[in-house]
Amino acid sequence: MKIAIGSDHGGYDLKEQLKYYLTKNGYEVMDVGTYSKDSCHYPEFAIKCARQVSEGVCQFGVIICTTGEGVTMAANKIKGVRAGLAYNTDVARLMREHNDANVMTLGAKYTTFKEASERLDTFLNAKFLEGRHAVRVQMINNLDK
Repeated sequence: MKIAIGSDHGGYDLKEQLKYYLTKNGYEVMDVGTYSKDSCHYPEFAIKCARQVSEGVCQFGVIICTTGEGVTMAANKIKGVRAGLAYNTDVARLMREHNDANVMTLGAKYTTFKEASERLDTFLNAKFLEGRHAVRVQMINNLDK
């Protein structure tokens, strides 16, 4: 499985930790930046990551900024992306099961590496339940038309 990962300067350290964690656990990782703690614009990296998912280059994306809010907003502007802020493990699971989310976002200021890695594992291992949820996801997808 190929995972796109990106962050701004506020999420850089957590991105680097998660990139190593994913690689160590057998995932192929595409790092779309940023590549330092120098101040930068979070939408640039949210868009780069989301496009990798939207275009089918990567199956899932992970984007990190200070709060997780800005990158979530930016990613959700990309056609075909359903990004959610994983503020706990239950939400990480439910956004896959109920919303078929393909991008998980995190707020580095409020998330430890341990919490982030647990949420990421949960997100990547959860399956979309379909059924009544498929109708709702289709309603969201229809907004892309």
